[in-house]
Amino acid sequence: MDYQHFTSRLVQNIPPSGIRRFFDIAATMEDVISLGIGEPDFDTPAPIIQAGIEALERGATHYTSNSGLIELRRAIANQMDKLYGQTYNPASEILVTVGVSEALYLAMAALLDVGDEIIIPEPCFVSYAPTAMLVGAVPVMVPTSAASGFQVTAADIAERITPKTKCLFVASPNNPTGTVLSRDRLNEIAALAKKHNLVVISDEIYDRLVYGTEHTCFASLPGMYKRTVVLQGFSKAYAMTGWRVGYIVGPGELIESMRKVHQYLIMSAPTASQWAALKALEVGEPFVQEMHAEYDRRRRLIVSGLNSLGLNCVEPQGAFYAFPCISKTDMDDTTFAEKLLEEEHVAVVPGSAFGASGVGYVRMSYATAYEKIEIALERIARFAQRHG
Repeated sequence: MDYQHFTSRLVQNIPPSGIRRFFDIAATMEDVISLGIGEPDFDTPAPIIQAGIEALERGATHYTSNSGLIELRRAIANQMDKLYGQTYNPASEILVTVGVSEALYLAMAALLDVGDEIIIPEPCFVSYAPTAMLVGAVPVMVPTSAASGFQVTAADIAERITPKTKCLFVASPNNPTGTVLSRDRLNEIAALAKKHNLVVISDEIYDRLVYGTEHTCFASLPGMYKRTVVLQGFSKAYAMTGWRVGYIVGPGELIESMRKVHQYLIMSAPTASQWAALKALEVGEPFVQEMHAEYDRRRRLIVSGLNSLGLNCVEPQGAFYAFPCISKTDMDDTTFAEKLLEEEHVAVVPGSAFGASGVGYVRMSYATAYEKIEIALERIARFAQRHG
């Protein structure tokens, strides 16, 4: 039976994730140190877990409002105000989602028509361009390089604006590079968005994981509150990946359009998880700071270790990824990742999985134990020595 005949051409044209294949191979091997997965190795803090348990025990097993628990939305509004001086109405300008993955889809589905263009700097997370394609839009990629610290410029973006451009995507801190865009750079991009009447989708899931610099919320820039939707969540900073809770904040008119898609697609985010997320905002700050300090310690270890091996690495200022250049090995990034996994049992992700600008690099996550990173660096050193 020709199943391809019954499969949507749209789906056929979307490439599979370049991340999952290496995880699947690693799962069949013993003694693998994974620097591949972008997931905290910390367990969710105990008070947050307990809040989820208590929610189940008191019968909080039913749907919430499509928008999410009002208690959680109020806490999110307080958080945005406290961190960035942004005032959002919990009733109309905040939508709780099933992780940031759903938030990303809702934003693109609600904002983009078939044939609209959305500008996306790369390297970037693997789902951005495919999600745009899933809603029939055209992702227009903007390359960045290590020479500029992977900092996209307004000039780079301006070159790619056409009459079909409707949205601009920003991700800072960035996955996979760890780049944090400076306030000056973001202001230049904001001016461009205003000039060309673009809406900005800003993925800020790693906002609490920045090192030696400051995160700027894009919506807090002058004139950007009314033309920015911010994607956020609890997975990274609070070690809550499996709880699947994210959220979108933005102008009520845009959030209402996203809520319309959300109510038919999902109904509401998991109820017990929402109560756990509320507890995270209430008591989670000391845990966030503790994990942040440990990530910073690991960051310094892996970056100095890679640079000492000649695998030059732009210093990541955010998230929990290093993105070293492996061109000195005379291997392409996919071969490097395959051979490193096969020969030394260290799993990394080829940079090409994150777009053409990632060719010649690999992503290494330092969201794993310090001691494991030390062993991984020893193995990578052996590998590099063997391969010149």
